[in-house]
Amino acid sequence: MSAEILINVTAREVRAAVVESGVLQEVLIERASRRALLGNIYKGRVSRVLPGMQAAFVEIGLERTAFLHTSDIAPPPGAPAELKGRASAIRDLLREGDEILVQVLKDPIGTKGARLTTFITVPSRYLVLLPRSGGIGISSRIESETERERLKQATGEVLAAAPGHGVIVRTAAEGAPLEALRADMDYLVRLWERIERSAREARPGSLVHADLPLAVRVARDIVHAGVERVRVDSADAFARLREFAAEFMPGLGTSIELYADSRPILDLYGVEDEVQKALQDKVPLKSGGYIVIEQTEAMTTVDVNTGGYVGHRNLEETIFRTNLEAAVAIARQLRLRNLGGIIIIDFIDMEEPEHRAQVIAVLRAALDEDHAHTDITQVSPLGLVEMTRKRTRESLEHVMCQPCPTCAGRGSVKTPETVCYEIFREILRQHGQFDIREMVVLAHQDVIELLLDEESGSLAELSDLTGKPIRLQAESQFAPDRFDVVLI
Repeated sequence: MSAEILINVTAREVRAAVVESGVLQEVLIERASRRALLGNIYKGRVSRVLPGMQAAFVEIGLERTAFLHTSDIAPPPGAPAELKGRASAIRDLLREGDEILVQVLKDPIGTKGARLTTFITVPSRYLVLLPRSGGIGISSRIESETERERLKQATGEVLAAAPGHGVIVRTAAEGAPLEALRADMDYLVRLWERIERSAREARPGSLVHADLPLAVRVARDIVHAGVERVRVDSADAFARLREFAAEFMPGLGTSIELYADSRPILDLYGVEDEVQKALQDKVPLKSGGYIVIEQTEAMTTVDVNTGGYVGHRNLEETIFRTNLEAAVAIARQLRLRNLGGIIIIDFIDMEEPEHRAQVIAVLRAALDEDHAHTDITQVSPLGLVEMTRKRTRESLEHVMCQPCPTCAGRGSVKTPETVCYEIFREILRQHGQFDIREMVVLAHQDVIELLLDEESGSLAELSDLTGKPIRLQAESQFAPDRFDVVLI
């Protein structure tokens, strides 16, 4: 599958789009006002230890304290053997006021602070260094046993020059020669020595090492053999990418292009339009069906509907075809929107067990293209597909949008009719408490029109009941469900 990466760079924002066979699959956004912290290394100070949660809060210089669970704490060097390889009590590992070196495991999401780990990892193009940890791990995406064995032997040779460290071999290392792996390891060892020096000199609550900027990080983490070219519209970013490629990815250099056309780079392949569509709940399918995606704090739900698709044979065949198309679309939307955590998919009910199995198989195959780890746990007795997707950064919607100020993020507002009846009750409440000459109702234009039309009789009766005139005034700045009753 041919792929292309488009990178748009401005002074305050960098956006990268991954396009496969002319279709947008993924968007990454980094803004100057809220840079991603994932992978950054900090010197932190433990501010609070919570034995009941087996966790600690750590000050790392951010607005909110970060969270560190005992399972993410590496035993200190020289720790007794019985302390290693098991979950230890938090009090055995940390005390309030301790200074520790930590790495961001998950960016702050919503109201939650960053999640930390003391199992530091330092990535490069082919390898991930595990400082002060032994062992060799091979990416599960490298399926050839022959290649896995070759990489294990080659990495063993490379590690001989870096005693005391461990390493994970990344997917990009498939087919990489020994010299490239050795160059990667030399770079990582030098980088780790620099990080250690910075950590010794740094004050608690300060950044020790920041990960690469987005434009370069995309080349390191996402570029694979199927990527034909990387186009970037900034001369500075282009130069930095070429420099990075010359040192770590010699084969990529000729694929990096400076985009100088007058047409905005993300207008290619309709990327801008696709990003806007990804902010909507409803996703149309080519057949005429559609899926509805809703995010909540607890989980993401996906509902599949046949819509206008009527098929050509029978109802079961129509449902089956819609579900097959939806399975592929859902996998793409999860990646494009960067939806993580618990995901519940409600496919249209199918009577044939074979059809259900085929839909799940298509969904699994489509998810295999996702670089984020996904796991379909089971199909519930109600026919719901339960799955998880690893969440390390905020979703596209959370990056680009904010809760609606009118509905406070609920996704709905009171109807004008409901607001009218609330106004009537408030008039009666106020009339019984105060001596007034008249009342003025301030409300949204839709509410005022309803009071003047369908509810005019009720308003007249209320005026007779209170014995006071009631004036109406439309307020253009009022939200649809806001009103005020002014006493004069």
